[in-house]
Amino acid sequence: MSLKNFFDPPQAKPLIAKEKIDKVFKSMRFKVFMGSFLGYAAYYLIRKNLSLASADMIAEGLIDKQGVGIAASAVSIAYAFSKFIMGTLSDRSDARKFLTVGLIIGSLVMMSVGFLPFSETSQFLNVAMLFVIMLFVGVLSGMGWPPCGRVMAYWFSGKERSFKMSLWNTSHTIGSGSLGLIALLGVGIFADLGIEQTWRADFIVPSLFALGLAGFCWWSLRDTPESCGLPSVADWRNDHSGVKSKEKIGEKVPFKTLLFDYVLKNKWVWMIALANAFVYMVRYGVGDWCPTFLQEAGIMDKAECKVAFSIHNYVGALGTIVCGLISSKLFKGRCAPPTIIFMILVTIGTLIYWQIPILAEVTGIAAKTWAYVSLILIGFCIYGPVALVTIQALNLVPKNAAGTAAGFVGLSGYLIGDSLLSKILVGGIADRSWDMANLTMVIGAALGVVLCVMTLRSEKKIESV
Repeated sequence: MSLKNFFDPPQAKPLIAKEKIDKVFKSMRFKVFMGSFLGYAAYYLIRKNLSLASADMIAEGLIDKQGVGIAASAVSIAYAFSKFIMGTLSDRSDARKFLTVGLIIGSLVMMSVGFLPFSETSQFLNVAMLFVIMLFVGVLSGMGWPPCGRVMAYWFSGKERSFKMSLWNTSHTIGSGSLGLIALLGVGIFADLGIEQTWRADFIVPSLFALGLAGFCWWSLRDTPESCGLPSVADWRNDHSGVKSKEKIGEKVPFKTLLFDYVLKNKWVWMIALANAFVYMVRYGVGDWCPTFLQEAGIMDKAECKVAFSIHNYVGALGTIVCGLISSKLFKGRCAPPTIIFMILVTIGTLIYWQIPILAEVTGIAAKTWAYVSLILIGFCIYGPVALVTIQALNLVPKNAAGTAAGFVGLSGYLIGDSLLSKILVGGIADRSWDMANLTMVIGAALGVVLCVMTLRSEKKIESV
């Protein structure tokens, strides 16, 4: 096999013996699910490392806060475009190879930061080096979600996909939560070894863990059931919901067909992408700014802010699973109704978050308590819509365009929702007034509800298939 054809999707194999199909299918589904789950979690071990190391690097005079912000923004911007571009490429590639190669190279790139000889006299040079490296990390991070979306679309049928994807979507929470613990372990090891710049462990040790998980992904992941000698999941489960593909398994679909015919010409995908922007606005507007807001408002001290932030993220894993169960069990796989319900609750939580000082004064309940209430409510409810909005898009396109659709919706979420709305807009308003910044997020949450309501009609198309 030439390097040019290395990533080509595998061809369908002859069906295995009929009596073996059920056992093999169940076994392979579990392996594929765990491979994509741990693989995507591993990508979060190599994305936020600079945030952990920045305090020590600032203390050593290697970089300042503004420089950290500039370097960190490179990841978000690059990831927004990469997720879209890589989505299209992944639809024309073997998901197993695509995810694993991206994880290996990304791990090595992030690890390299731990070995760089940073200048002690030029912060500009240090920021420039970090910016370039973080750009590469952002680009390579885009190789994580799309192949996962692809394998989940091929290995799980439409009526079960919402719950399975919601369960899978907790992987990023597990990954980001584990990053801090693994980095803490690494710092302890470096200290025991007498290495003075222990912050280098924040880059090196999590990257080593990610490399180990890349090996697991190579062993466990497979592109499609057909490539393993199995029938399609639709035939196996007798669930033929969703949009049918005109192409055969293993056929390399032209870029133009994937992007224009299947995605950009679909008005519902555009609507879902816009809804995703406001979901991400609240997700990152609260998540990224709550430690600063709560501290500057005198509601919590530094340690309490970290605890509140952790709780906000961890309850998201439970909320995602609950939202997926509601979608699968109560709404028979439909994504829009539970998304609307949870976004309404997010809006209520954001209202509480905005009015913390007034609620404390009126009720006599401590502002700190109201802060926990709002962050828990928002955290529990926001990550379900994050998962289900994308699943809506996956359900509206053929399976072989799943990565492209996911990438397009992700582009809207990260570029518009995260970078433009939550960081630039909310951050800029916060410089003048936290009150107005938080009101802006309330408006964003409400607009998210309206747009999610407008996507209800898209699922009638799925039901009629």
